[in-house]
Amino acid sequence: MIPHLAPWQWLVGVLCAFVVGIGKTGAPGIVSFVTPLMVLIVGDARYSAAWVLPILSAADFFAVWYWRRHAAARTLFAMIPWVLAGMAAGAAALSLSEPVLRRIVAAIVAWMLVQSIWQRWHNSTAPRGGAPFYGVTAGFASTVANGAGPVMNLYLLSQRLPKETFVATGAWFFLVVNLSKVPIYLAYGLFTRESLMFDLFMVPVVLSGALAGRWVVRYTPQRVFDLLIIVVTGISLVLLFL
Repeated sequence: MIPHLAPWQWLVGVLCAFVVGIGKTGAPGIVSFVTPLMVLIVGDARYSAAWVLPILSAADFFAVWYWRRHAAARTLFAMIPWVLAGMAAGAAALSLSEPVLRRIVAAIVAWMLVQSIWQRWHNSTAPRGGAPFYGVTAGFASTVANGAGPVMNLYLLSQRLPKETFVATGAWFFLVVNLSKVPIYLAYGLFTRESLMFDLFMVPVVLSGALAGRWVVRYTPQRVFDLLIIVVTGISLVLLFL
């Protein structure tokens, strides 16, 4: 069943898929733009999360394979139980109003963005709240709005990781979390034949973006890379609030 979408919706979908590919292998943070754009296509924020989940997972698999030698797994171990707790809270919260959920996520990320800038200004390496706070927030934000990108970007930035390790570690995190969300979305009946066919058409576009993302990491200086993460996170906040 081919999705009945207008030409502009297909164009936006292709843009989203390409951006996801770039974001997963080279520019973490720009994936935050995908959530509001997919809402334009689908017309419902909850269903749009299910439409984009297989696209994200496909890019995650590629990113994990490509950056398999650079991941810092120990950085994530302490977060696992807290992420699961956040996902459970997010699954329960899916019954709330979507605009309310989105603004809750945006408010939390805004607070963490300010904190991250403060830490870098004062040359501090310890993230306030640590793994428990970031883990719960990331799990919750990912489940209700595929919005854990800004949260994890700030957490990984606080760890002062090299850019290759940053991307590789984030790829592993999101692969596990995104696959874990599948049963939740199935329980809510958010996947449809139309959404899955759309995702199938987008796979080649995702892979093209992933190949382009490797170039971003290779030729972007570390300081520029870190600054771009902060700037894109701030822009994504505006989109979340809107």
